[in-house]
Amino acid sequence: METEQNQNNRLGTEPVAKLLFSLALPAIAAQIINLLYNVIDRIYIGHIPGEGSLALTGVGVTFPVLMLVSAFAALIGFGGAPRAAIAMGKQDKEAAEEILGNCVAALFVLSALLTVIFFVFAEPILTAFGASEETIGYALDYIRIYVLGTVFVQVTTGLNAFITSQGFATTAMKTVMIGAGLNLVLDPVFIFAFSMGVKGAAIATILSQAVSAVWVLAFLSGKKTVLKISRKNFKIKFGVIGPVLALGVSPFIMQATESVLSVCFNTSLLEYGGNLAVGAMTILSSVMQAAMMPIQGMSQGMTPIVSYNYGAEKMDRVRQAFLITLATCLGYTFLLWLIAMLAPQVLARIFTPDETLVEYCSWAMRIYMAGSCIFGAQIACQQTFVAMGKAVHSLFLAVLRKLFLLIPFIYLLPNILEDKVFAVFLAEPVSDVLAVMTTVTLFGFTVWKMMNPKKQQE
Repeated sequence: METEQNQNNRLGTEPVAKLLFSLALPAIAAQIINLLYNVIDRIYIGHIPGEGSLALTGVGVTFPVLMLVSAFAALIGFGGAPRAAIAMGKQDKEAAEEILGNCVAALFVLSALLTVIFFVFAEPILTAFGASEETIGYALDYIRIYVLGTVFVQVTTGLNAFITSQGFATTAMKTVMIGAGLNLVLDPVFIFAFSMGVKGAAIATILSQAVSAVWVLAFLSGKKTVLKISRKNFKIKFGVIGPVLALGVSPFIMQATESVLSVCFNTSLLEYGGNLAVGAMTILSSVMQAAMMPIQGMSQGMTPIVSYNYGAEKMDRVRQAFLITLATCLGYTFLLWLIAMLAPQVLARIFTPDETLVEYCSWAMRIYMAGSCIFGAQIACQQTFVAMGKAVHSLFLAVLRKLFLLIPFIYLLPNILEDKVFAVFLAEPVSDVLAVMTTVTLFGFTVWKMMNPKKQQE
């Protein structure tokens, strides 16, 4: 009871700036550490003697599958956690715990289905995703081991969101640190010491995720948590899981469409530029994914504050949290853009020692990340829609950027411009600029008015 009161007092009364950074910094650290899961394998694989470049390209083809697994975890976790936080803001702990229990059950059901589908149909899926004859062997070696640990990814990602939503940001960070630390140690052991190559990378990853999953379940069943996992709440009810899915579909689409995008980019680049272009795209997507994690951590730190205070009808605190997040995200993405424009080769060499691939990545990165300087506004506004339970708005924005803009441009621009590979890479910044303009406009006419009741009356 004391823990519950302390957490509620923090979210509802502690100065917003202090509270935001106390929650955001561990979340940012967790996101930075989490990138180790996603890119450390590629760094080690890219340095395998004699076959590193092809192996890296093969593992890059599996990226859509990895994103789909994470997307389903986001569907449940990122849809359920804000709902639970809003219920906590309304002082309805029973409803919040029922949401948590339903989400636990849903994650295990999804894990079983995804494991069977991706294991059985791995080869045709990877071929459709852009694997060539030279890279399909590496892709299969990695994915058929990785998908066996789907349940660990689902539990870790999906339920860690509930730890963050209660204000336990440091504990959520430890979840990621434990797994990433193990992965960092186990990768070189299995890849190089045991000479297992990409298979070793996959084994190291699922073992690390398994330990993280146990940590999450232990915390949410222990004494320190406010919301506890209870068997009585495992029976899935549509009235409970329905609103979770409605809100979670936005982050789901944001991640799932990364999978679709990867397929579109890989197949188009394979046609116009061959394996070298696909290898460059693997590095570019890894850089972008890693670079975006700090501002995703910032937005995750904002979410429990916005959700709780929105439920408690304290809109002045909601507004403060949003403005601080917006300023921080914009400052960060401008710095990221500056680095990508001035020193792209430095980022590329992290993933490969192949100078041909580094040179190719250098010019491609300047195009691909040209619009990243303003992307902080997209993250801040879209996550605020999610935190406030605005499912329709967040869904529209998630669909807009990738399905309505980026994917069509990937196929449209090569038919307009003479340099086909340049045209494919150009689709990213064009879509980014249009999406940010739309998001900011929608935000201004909807949520911003709610944060400024006097302006709304005027």
